[in-house]
Amino acid sequence: MTHKDIQVGTKAVWAGEKEYLVHGATQVPVVLSVAYTYDDMDEWYDVATGKKKGHIYGRNTNPTVQAFEDKVKILEGAEAATSFSTGMAAISNTLATFLLPGDRIVSVKDTYGGTNKIFTEFLPRQNIEVSLAETGNHESIEAEVAKGCKILYLETPTNPTVKITDIERMAKAGHAVGALVIIDNTFGTPINQNPLELGVDLVIHSATKFLGGHADALGGVLVGSHELVEQVYHYREINGATMDPMAAYLTLRGMKTLHLRVREQCKNAMELAKYLQTKELVEDVFYPGLETHPNHDIAKKQMKDFGGMLSFAVKGGVDTVRDLLPKLQYAHRAANLGAVETTVGPARTTSHVECTPEERAAMGIPEGLIRVSCGIENIEDIIADFEQAFKHVESALKV
Repeated sequence: MTHKDIQVGTKAVWAGEKEYLVHGATQVPVVLSVAYTYDDMDEWYDVATGKKKGHIYGRNTNPTVQAFEDKVKILEGAEAATSFSTGMAAISNTLATFLLPGDRIVSVKDTYGGTNKIFTEFLPRQNIEVSLAETGNHESIEAEVAKGCKILYLETPTNPTVKITDIERMAKAGHAVGALVIIDNTFGTPINQNPLELGVDLVIHSATKFLGGHADALGGVLVGSHELVEQVYHYREINGATMDPMAAYLTLRGMKTLHLRVREQCKNAMELAKYLQTKELVEDVFYPGLETHPNHDIAKKQMKDFGGMLSFAVKGGVDTVRDLLPKLQYAHRAANLGAVETTVGPARTTSHVECTPEERAAMGIPEGLIRVSCGIENIEDIIADFEQAFKHVESALKV
């Protein structure tokens, strides 16, 4: 059977590995060698110049890393993939590959904080014009794109407000002006969303998050056509943001349970979101699976499920955040997401720690916003944990 004939769960376990199994092993080995030897000088030259498959030096390629790339490539239905040391390396290297001084890029206001810093701080230094449209306002984005741009950069669902953008509609708008359409699919995951099928040119993941799923390995990955990925690979191999083989192995291992983890995380996120809507201290709940979400219908159209990420705003702002989060027993207060454990934190110390309160406000991110990455625990225990934490805060307020 070909990869097109099997379901996504089977792909997550088997895809991209067979070629790299050696000596009868059932698992891809961690190849730590920096260099690879050749007795035939002509073969060495052919591998070094890309005329023949193989490896010459760890900064360029590595067998374990390539197995990881192949698995993501197959899950996203792409022609090619290349990896990076971190998710931000994937984003910055990709943008650096295609943008030159005088170019223009269009994106939305509330992308991930690190991405936003590239847009607001680093690209303008290079004389690259950046236009950030209102997230979720498709007419506003289309109007900016229609003025012309080299790249249309999307993130949906967004981090941390889980706003939704119509991928197919935006891809058409970008291509109408000859723009390259790039999307960060970290929150979507290849299990819930496949942007290449909706017209996007390049898809980025922070592999540190849902792909790895265990908060123990950094990495990033880009997938798309051979032509485009090869250009980014060339930039990355020269500039050196290479994925570590051990990180690739850990992420590869984590991906075997990706479909199982994401399924539980989606289910838990929906249940937690519904519960949070009942709490008096909660001003608003942001989760695309809720019918109250402004772009629920779009999410339903382009996503297979609504993801393991949600956020909610509390009355009392930062003071309530300070009181509530330390009371949780089954949630890490940490700046990560997508892991098997539930993780919580305000944007001011997680996704947008690099930004000022004023910058966060301009992106529509309140200081009292709490981001929740749902884990795979029994949701009854997580809800009970939130309930006892809310009772502590409510009791203190009454005093």
